[in-house]
Amino acid sequence: MTMINAYAPDAAGTLPERERALIASRERLLGPAYRLFYADPIHVVRGEGSSLYDAEGNRYLDAYNNVASVGHSRPEVVEAMARQAAVLNTHTRYLTDGILDFAEAFLAEFPAELSHLMLTCTGSEANDLALRVARVHTGGTGVVIAHNAYHGVTAALAEMSPSLGAAVKLGDHVRVVPAPDGYRMPEAEVGAAFARSVEEAIADLREKGIAPAALLVDTIFSSSGVFTDPAGFLAPAVEAMRKAGGLFIADEVQPGFGRLGTHMWGFARHGLVPDIVTVGKPMGNGHPVAGAVFRPEVIEAFGKSQRYFNTFGGNPVSCAVALAVLRVIKEDRLQENALAVGTEMIDGLRALAAKHELIGDVRGSGLFIGVEMVRDRKLKTPASEETARVVNGMRQRRVLISATGQEGHILKIRPPLVFSSEDAKLFLATLDEVLTAL
Repeated sequence: MTMINAYAPDAAGTLPERERALIASRERLLGPAYRLFYADPIHVVRGEGSSLYDAEGNRYLDAYNNVASVGHSRPEVVEAMARQAAVLNTHTRYLTDGILDFAEAFLAEFPAELSHLMLTCTGSEANDLALRVARVHTGGTGVVIAHNAYHGVTAALAEMSPSLGAAVKLGDHVRVVPAPDGYRMPEAEVGAAFARSVEEAIADLREKGIAPAALLVDTIFSSSGVFTDPAGFLAPAVEAMRKAGGLFIADEVQPGFGRLGTHMWGFARHGLVPDIVTVGKPMGNGHPVAGAVFRPEVIEAFGKSQRYFNTFGGNPVSCAVALAVLRVIKEDRLQENALAVGTEMIDGLRALAAKHELIGDVRGSGLFIGVEMVRDRKLKTPASEETARVVNGMRQRRVLISATGQEGHILKIRPPLVFSSEDAKLFLATLDEVLTAL
């Protein structure tokens, strides 16, 4: 399967010699499964704040990398990492203070019902652990996910990540439901329609003798197309799963940590308290740290019957990094910045939609925005080819975004939380220029 916004190897002849040599070395040393972004890949050598720099020193405005949530090379995070690494780094089978200091601060950001934290290295590991716990607690194995979802790269999670492509087969215990598309149906109907789909999926699982274990959703439906509104639409589907004996696992790996502006977590926009929350990516600003937060009653049976150990999950360096990231988000009021700058961007994008027919819909919350590109606004026909041209046109003008959705026709805009009003203005001006050129 061709990845959205992927470099095509047959375009190598147009690249400078140095980049061609790097690509050849990747293929020789790393094998065939890796992919690069953009028709003309970028050779990055440095990052700072909302900027990346190439080997020639050219600056690129980063409007895509949510991993570096508090900005590339954030000094407080780098310092915390180096300071702890110089003292101690070990595993969780010894008594250490750092993991407790972080857990105390981190759990304070969640509803009181969610009071146990387990740490991993990646979001994939966190989702894998969440599924293990859900199966023990419910006795079921069936999982309901959204259309074109992405939840991870372990064998278990790849079977629940249709965005990886048709070559990665979904598990027999997995059911996919249509995305909650408020662009193609009245917003007032989104919640009921999504809940009906979940109920139908549960019924189909039971018909095949499979008991439901969980509804697993990324709370902003990142890979499905970025679906945010109306706030609260997710609640009826969660109620349907719980009524069937399953749990609600909120995958906050992409939308979490204040990115949505209005709330720290995507589930909170919907007025929900999940049974399990998984986190990762922006948690360490690029350092591999992730985890899962549980209701105590959900993890009780798992903890009594099984032990969990992850050699690197929860190590003192990772905990120091995660605590530094959390402190920067709180002290620099980055959630508030996400709301202010994100609102400016959404308003600006809607103004561009009045000028450019290619923009069919603008949706999002804070600094997580989807722009659906269509060839015909009445028919809402996906403009996949044009979207690829926009993404690569932005890259040529040194502004980095990507695309999402099964047809690859939705601009995915997800910058670091330090994105400024000046950054937003540059982004909007560049997009206007690219759309005009089309």
